[in-house]
Amino acid sequence: MSKNSKALNLKDKINGNEVDLSLSNLTEVPVRELSLFPKATVLDMSCNNIIFLPFCSLTHLIRVDLSKNQLTSLPDDLGNLSNLQHLDLYNNKLTSLPVSFSQLRSLKWLDLKDNPLEPDLAKAAGDCLDEKQCKQCAAKVLQYMSVIQEEVDRAREKRLLREKELEKKREAKQREREAKEKEARKQQKAEEKERRRKEYNANQMAALAAQEQQKRKNEQRKRKNGQKVVMKTGSKPQRSLIGLLFRFFLLVLLGLAAVGAVCRMTDLQKEAVCVPVNLAVNDGLSWAGEQEVVVRQLWKSLVYLDKQNDT
Repeated sequence: MSKNSKALNLKDKINGNEVDLSLSNLTEVPVRELSLFPKATVLDMSCNNIIFLPFCSLTHLIRVDLSKNQLTSLPDDLGNLSNLQHLDLYNNKLTSLPVSFSQLRSLKWLDLKDNPLEPDLAKAAGDCLDEKQCKQCAAKVLQYMSVIQEEVDRAREKRLLREKELEKKREAKQREREAKEKEARKQQKAEEKERRRKEYNANQMAALAAQEQQKRKNEQRKRKNGQKVVMKTGSKPQRSLIGLLFRFFLLVLLGLAAVGAVCRMTDLQKEAVCVPVNLAVNDGLSWAGEQEVVVRQLWKSLVYLDKQNDT
């Protein structure tokens, strides 16, 4: 509640459906207090110092007198006063009216005299010197403001269309950008997949090459092991045969030497049995002397073959 309204006793100002707040030195409208009296449809606030008008929530008002105040503008939601039929704005400081003024469909009487109105609005309002002219003023101003409302609506529609077109363009650019980003991600995934595929193929080739190399090494190792086995298995019979022959030859020599020694070194040398033996021993010793070189060469060959088999 304002300072001015605190000093007011609205009950004393109400007479039937009328509220008389004229000549009350008010600078603002006591909206909260007035809203408590919805049956008070006639409001007289003339001859005050009101500069601002916030009572557009008082939609029950039918007749309002705001003449001889300091109003420089009216609220944008003035059109909410759908029941308003009589509006007196004489001798204020108004230059224009809000676009919503055209929504005052019930307005039948209007006085805009002695306001610094814009030329077109002043021409539409005309004079309000009597009841008829004030009614004409209401009709003409409503018509004029309806045209303004249509222009504002068209401008708003054009603005909305431009905004929609801009929004469509932005959406199209957004879709295009998203499509490019999607294609780029798809291409990136394809490249990544191709890289993994090449890497997988390279790994597979390397693994196959390693397996093939290992296989060749195993085959070479098997061939080497097989050659050794063949050489060892082939040389053993040869070594054993040579050894047996060599042993047999030694046994024969030892046997002959023993017989020869008996026949030459005992009394049996003159016996008929030892005569051929002695002769054979003599022949054998002479032949052995002759074959000494052959025996040495044979021995060297046996030693060499034995070394080769060991390796």
